Amino acid sequence: VAAWLKKIFGDHPIPQYEVNPRTTEILYHLSERNRVRDRDVYLVTEDLKQKASEYESEAKYLQDLLMESVNFSPANLSSTSSRYLNALVDSAVALETKDTSLASFIPAVNDLTSDLFRTKSKSEEIKIELEKLEKNLTATLVLEKCLQEDLKKAELHLSTERAKVDHRRQNMDFLKAKSEEFRFRIKAAEEKLSARGMDASLSHQSLVALSEDSIEAELTRRVDMMEL
Repeated sequence: VAAWLKKIFGDHPIPQYEVNPRTTEILYHLSERNRVRDRDVYLVTEDLKQKASEYESEAKYLQDLLMESVNFSPANLSSTSSRYLNALVDSAVALETKDTSLASFIPAVNDLTSDLFRTKSKSEEIKIELEKLEKNLTATLVLEKCLQEDLKKAELHLSTERAKVDHRRQNMDFLKAKSEEFRFRIKAAEEKLSARGMDASLSHQSLVALSEDSIEAELTRRVDMMEL
C-alpha cells in the first residue's frame, strides 16, 4: 500500500491518514483495482499501436504495389484528385467501413438511410404528439380564461347584490327606528291628550280605522258608479 501511494503521488507528500487494519484493507483493494485498470489500459494501448503498425504496413504495401503496377503515387495526384481521395477516406471513417470498396459502402449507406427514415418517422410522431399537446393546451387556456371571466362576473354580481342587501337592511333598520319613534311619540301624545280629557274617538287608532272605513266606502261608491 505504501509503495502504491508513493507511485500515485510521486514527488508530492502523501496525505496523512489513520493507519489501521480497516484503512489498510480499503487502500489495498483500491491499489488492486488501480493495477487491473492500468493493465487493461496498457493492453488496449498496445493493441492500438499494433493495429496502427499493421495499417501503416498495409498502406506502404498498397502504395508500393501501385507504384510497381501502374507507376501511381498519391504524391503525384492533382489537388482535385487529392480532395476526392480524402473525401473517400473521410466517408469510410464516418461510415465505419472496413475499407473503401463499393461492397462496404453500399451496406453502410443502406443502414444510414434506414436510420434516417426511422429518425424521420419518430420525428413525425413527436411532431403530431406536440401538435395534440398544443391544441389541448390552447383549449385549456381558453377554458381557464372563460372561467376567470365568469368568476369576475359572479364576484361583481355578488358584490352588487351584497350592496343592495346592505342598503335594504339599512332602510329597514331606519324604518323600524322611525316606526318605533313615531309609535312612542303617538303614545305619548295620546296620553297627554287623554289626560286633558280628549275624546277616545279621536285617538290615532280610531282615526286610522276611520280612514280605512272611509277609503272602503269611497271604493265601493266608485265601483257602483262604474256598474251604472
